[in-house]
Amino acid sequence: MNTLQAPRAVVMVRPHNFCSNPDTQGDNAFQIIGGKPKEVRKKALQEFDKAVEIIRSSGVGVHVFDDIGTTTPDSVFPNNWFSTHSGGHIAIYPMHAPNRRLERRWDIIEALKRSYRVQDVIDFSGLELDGLALEGTGAMVLDHVGRIAYTVTSNRADPVLLERFCTHFNYEPMAFEARDSQGREVYHSNVLMGLGTDFAMICLSMISDPTRRAEIATRLEETGHEVIDLTEEQIRSFAGNVFALTGTGPLLALSARALQALRPDQINKIERSATLLPLSIPTIETAGGSVRCMLAGIHLSPRERTPS
Repeated sequence: MNTLQAPRAVVMVRPHNFCSNPDTQGDNAFQIIGGKPKEVRKKALQEFDKAVEIIRSSGVGVHVFDDIGTTTPDSVFPNNWFSTHSGGHIAIYPMHAPNRRLERRWDIIEALKRSYRVQDVIDFSGLELDGLALEGTGAMVLDHVGRIAYTVTSNRADPVLLERFCTHFNYEPMAFEARDSQGREVYHSNVLMGLGTDFAMICLSMISDPTRRAEIATRLEETGHEVIDLTEEQIRSFAGNVFALTGTGPLLALSARALQALRPDQINKIERSATLLPLSIPTIETAGGSVRCMLAGIHLSPRERTPS
C-alpha cells in the first residue's frame, strides 16, 4: 500500500468529556443522543485508549493529545479541523457548528512542527465569518495519489471553498450530492466512502445523480481502485468510514461494527492488499462518526533527530 495514501502516523485526541454533540444532531443522521454522561465518558475513554494500543501494536505511530475541555464534545474527531499534506503543508478548516470551532488547537500544530518538516500552514478558518464550512477530511475524501477530492455537497462542504482548497493544494474537485433512502443529505463524504491504494469502498446507490454516479465509479477505476460497492445498510454501520494506514504492513482501520457489516466477498477483496484492523468503539460511534473520523493522518516528513 502506497504510504502517500496510507500514512505511517496519526494524531488522535483523547476525549475526557465526550458526548454526542447536540449542536450537530440536526444534520447528522448517524448520531444517537442518550446515556448517563459519566458512564458515556468512561466508556469512550476506555474505547479510545484500547484503540490507541491496537494501532500502535500494529506499527503505526500515534501522537495522542488530551482534551480536558468541557465545550468540545466532538474533539475525538480531529480530522475535521486540520489535514497534513506531503511537501510540508498543513490546512486548517472552517467548521459548521460553533462549538466544533473550539476544537482547533495550535499546540497540536506546533507539536507537529517540532516532529515533522512543515513548510506552511494554510488557515481557511476565517471563512466561518462568511458562513462557509469545509470540514477537512470528513468533508473531503482525498486521493493523495490521483490528486482528487471526492466531496459530498452539504452545509459542511461549501463548493466555493472546495474549489479554493483544490486550487491551492492541487486536487481535482469531484463534488456530488448523496442522500439516504429517506432523502436526508449525507453530512460527510467519509461516511459514504473510503480509499485504500488499490480499492475504494463506496455506496454508489446513495449518489443522487445517475450520470455523476457513473462518472465517479469510472474515475475510481481509472485511478487503479477496485470498487467495493457498499449498501446503505452497511454505510449505517460505518463500513465506509475506514482509513488506510501503513504499519508492520498495509492496514485498513475500521470499527468492529463496520467489519461485522461487511460480506465475506468484500472482506476477501480488501485482504488481497491490506490487513483489517478492527477497533471496538460503540460508544464513540454514538456521536455520529467512526474510526476514520478519529484519525488525522500525518503525511509529513519526519525531522531528522539530532544525537543527544
